[in-house]
Amino acid sequence: MAITLVNPNGLPEIDAYRQVSIATGSKLVFIAGQVAWDIDGVTVGEGDLAAQVEQCYLNIGTALAEVGGSFDDVAKLTVYVVDWTPDKVPLLMEGLGRAVAKLGVTATPPASLLGIAALDVPDHLVEIEATAVID
Repeated sequence: MAITLVNPNGLPEIDAYRQVSIATGSKLVFIAGQVAWDIDGVTVGEGDLAAQVEQCYLNIGTALAEVGGSFDDVAKLTVYVVDWTPDKVPLLMEGLGRAVAKLGVTATPPASLLGIAALDVPDHLVEIEATAVID
């Protein structure tokens, strides 16, 4: 496995992600920010943050599989949420939970969560990009 996830002593343990990712593989994979589009480019879950988070993760899973990877190879995720407020955490976690259940994975790499004003399409509430390292 090319990725080892660590919560160092002296830093808080966060259930949803790990603080550090150690990558030892040889192929870097940068997945463009994924939004809640299905294969036909139709927005999934209009107005539903949890549904859109789920679709973003499913799209990342599809992209990883195409290049011979999986969520085990993800070194870092960056999550952009429109009009972010802390009260949206349960919706974010709900979508994540549904996606990892469907994918049969644990998605706990280091992550950055950024609140933003808008995305390219007004119906999009979230965009998630991933960096992976594959042996």
